[in-house]
Amino acid sequence: MKNLEFRITFDTMNTIIFIKVKTMNEPITVTYVLEEFLKELKQEIKDVNNKLDTMQRDFNSKLDTTQKDFNNKLDTMQKDVNNKLDYIQKDVTDLKVGVTEVGNIKKDIKTLKEDVKDLKKDQTFLIQEIADLKGVKALIIPIIVAIATALLTLLFRLIPNINS
Repeated sequence: MKNLEFRITFDTMNTIIFIKVKTMNEPITVTYVLEEFLKELKQEIKDVNNKLDTMQRDFNSKLDTTQKDFNNKLDTMQKDVNNKLDYIQKDVTDLKVGVTEVGNIKKDIKTLKEDVKDLKKDQTFLIQEIADLKGVKALIIPIIVAIATALLTLLFRLIPNINS
């Protein structure tokens, strides 16, 4: 249908419509009473409006359902994200506590190292003192023998003087 031509004309009183369609070089003329044509047109418009209303209600219903589903999925995702964030926050808090504990342990280790150094110094000092005491102990016996000998010698010298 390459060659399609429409021509609408009214009678002089505007009560009759003449629709002339020309296809394939064959004109077709249809005559309608204007009132009937308008009634049919009005009915067709009502039918189209009803169909549009039905389509609009269906669309709104589907849109509402889709919106509810979307909101439910979004809420579920939000809850999951919040739960994961809470878990991560707990882990971060645990890490902070762990870092603090590690810092305290480092301080304790440093204090222990200082205490060990002090103990080593004290040990070295005590070893030296014990060595000195061993030296003094070794000298005690000769000192006692010397004192005893001196006393005996004094005693023996005093005895002949006592006899005389």
